[in-house]
Amino acid sequence: MNFLLIPKELRPIADKVEARQRISEVDALDLYRSNDLNALGIIANALREQKNGNYATYILNRYINYSNICVLSCQFCAFAAKKRDVHAFERSIDDIVSAVGEARRLGITEVHMVGGLHPTLKKDWYLNLLRRLRALDPNLHIKAFTAIEVRHLAQRIFRMPIRDTLELLRDAGLGSMTGGGAEIFDAAVRDEICRGKETAAEWLDVHRTWHAMGGRSTCTMLYGHIETLAQRVDHLRQLRQLQDKTGGFTGFVPFAFEPQTTVLAHIKPASAFEQLRNLAVSRIYLDNIDHLTAYWVSMGLPLAQVSLSYGVDDLHGTIMEEKIFHMAGATTPQEQTVETLERVIREAGREPVQRDSYYRHIVSANGAKTAEAELACA
Repeated sequence: MNFLLIPKELRPIADKVEARQRISEVDALDLYRSNDLNALGIIANALREQKNGNYATYILNRYINYSNICVLSCQFCAFAAKKRDVHAFERSIDDIVSAVGEARRLGITEVHMVGGLHPTLKKDWYLNLLRRLRALDPNLHIKAFTAIEVRHLAQRIFRMPIRDTLELLRDAGLGSMTGGGAEIFDAAVRDEICRGKETAAEWLDVHRTWHAMGGRSTCTMLYGHIETLAQRVDHLRQLRQLQDKTGGFTGFVPFAFEPQTTVLAHIKPASAFEQLRNLAVSRIYLDNIDHLTAYWVSMGLPLAQVSLSYGVDDLHGTIMEEKIFHMAGATTPQEQTVETLERVIREAGREPVQRDSYYRHIVSANGAKTAEAELACA
C-alpha cells in the first residue's frame, strides 16, 4: 500500500487493513466523511487484493420478475403495483419456464427471481414453478426470493414456520436466497420509506435461519435517500455481525436509490463520487464478506468499471432483463454480453473470470476450467 498517497488522518485505518485487522464503526464513519476518494480506493483495493487477487468475476444469469403485484406500498418503490393498476403484471409458469429455457440454451448458470408480495398466488404455484425450473436442468442454479418474500410465503401463503417454508422451497429447487429487501436497517428510516415492511431483525432472522440450514445468500443495502452516514454504518455493522455468526453471505451488493419515478423524486440521486466512496467503505468494513459486487444495472457499466479500482471484485452478470430499477427510472441497458463484461474488466487491469452463484470461479479468460471449478465439479 502506498502510504505516501494516504492522508495522515486515514493512516491508522490503512495500518489496520494492511495488518488484516478489523476496523471499527468509528473508523467506518471517518471513511464515509473523507473526501479523499483516491485514498479510499487505495485502502479498499489492498483488502480486495488480499481476498481475491487480481480477478474480477461475472456470472451468466437471467433475471425473472414473476410479478410486481404487492400488498405493500413502499415509498421508495416504483416497481410494486396493485392488481387494478395499469402497470401491474403477473407472468405464468409456462411463460417463465419458456424464458429461462431460452436463456439456458445461451449458457446461463443461474436464474435470479424475485417479485412483489402477491396476495393470491397459491403455495402450489411457487412450488410448481421451482420444480419446473429445476426440471429444465438440474445444474441450473435457482437464486430466488428476498427475506420479505419468504416471510410473506410463510405467514400468508404456506402458513407454516420460516424454517419449514424454506425447507419446502429448497426441496422444490431453491438453491440460494437473494439479498433484497434489506434497504437500511434503521427503524426510523424504514418507518418513513417502507412502513409495513419487515424489520431489520426479521430480515436478519430469515437469513440466519437459511444459513443454519446450510444455505447461502447475498446481502444488500439501499442507500442515497434519507439515511445518515451513521445509519449506513449501523447497517453494515449488523451484516458483519451476522456474518461472524453464520458465514452464510457470499457477497455484498449495495444499490444507489433511483428516485426519478417514486414519491421521493425530490431526492437528488447519489453522485458517482458517493457511489464509489460507498463501495470503498463497504469493502474496507465488511472484512468477513469475501466479495463486493458493483451492480451495473443501477450505476451504469462505465462507473462499475471504475469501481474495480475501489474494492469491487465482481460485476454481477448478463441479467438479460431487469424491471425493478428500470421502472424507477434507470436508463442503463437491461443486459450485457460476456464479451462486453470481459472487455471492461480487462481495460480496468483485472483478469476476467466467469463465476457460479457462490462466487466460485468456473471459467478463466482463455476458456479453460479453473482448478477451483474442477474441484467444484468433482
